[in-house]
Amino acid sequence: MKLEADVLVDSRSLLGEGAFWDARKRFLYWVDIHNGLLFINDPAARKNDRFEIGEKIGSVVPREKGGLLLALEKSVAQFDPDTGILKRLITIEQDLPKNRLNDGKCDPAGRFWVGTVCPRENPKQASLYRVDPDFSVHKMLSGVDISNGIVWSEDKSKMYYIDSLARRIDVFDFDFESGAIVNRECCIEVPESMGMPDGMCIDQRGRLWVALFGGWGVACWNPETRELVEYVRLPVKNVTSCAFGDEGELFITTARIHLSEEEANEQEHAGNLFCVKTETRGAPMFHFKG
Repeated sequence: MKLEADVLVDSRSLLGEGAFWDARKRFLYWVDIHNGLLFINDPAARKNDRFEIGEKIGSVVPREKGGLLLALEKSVAQFDPDTGILKRLITIEQDLPKNRLNDGKCDPAGRFWVGTVCPRENPKQASLYRVDPDFSVHKMLSGVDISNGIVWSEDKSKMYYIDSLARRIDVFDFDFESGAIVNRECCIEVPESMGMPDGMCIDQRGRLWVALFGGWGVACWNPETRELVEYVRLPVKNVTSCAFGDEGELFITTARIHLSEEEANEQEHAGNLFCVKTETRGAPMFHFKG
């Protein structure tokens, strides 16, 4: 089935990313990485707030105790939208000055998983980290290029992960108690013709919804059968992340980066936030427990 998405917010982000639905507040969070912007959208009130963070911001998740956890260029920080106070908590990869933090999500135990991106001239120098509630940092994967989409199965036994340049979705056995991952396998191979897999979310049926950078949409795969079962077509080329709301609505971020002047003129909605109504619901997203 092919679904069509509509523009929800005319944000014109250079690199919109990191869509996260907060079911408690019924807010959507997302970021514009290169412009250092955090967005908080209240769909019911049709209100969209913008915060200038002052540096690149790769991802955002809510904190269990209130406020937000941000993955900045080289640090993980807490941010209070009510006061504007930003407090850096830990630093990551200070020894790799050209790397930066990128996509991140919390696992069902409230640990924050965040990966890095390395420049093309220094391939396989990025990694995936787990930040525990006590703010201890654990390197979980190395040899990564662009760490991106990460989700967990609803039964907490599987973790799905994307290293974008590999053009595939990998699956791990996940240990809920320890946070360990083992038995890495390729789950889905994404054809080059479909673009590069970027951000990802999972629905209540265990299906993976994957934003396709350069691929004009979001694809949904059944990881058990490896079948492509849904496709959301967008009028813009660079699709970056997606997250389900409470009623089956799928929020989708996009980017203007890497478009030629001609492409940017033709794709007037590039960088905007889109929304499409689906016939499924998303699996729960988790807050940071630190």
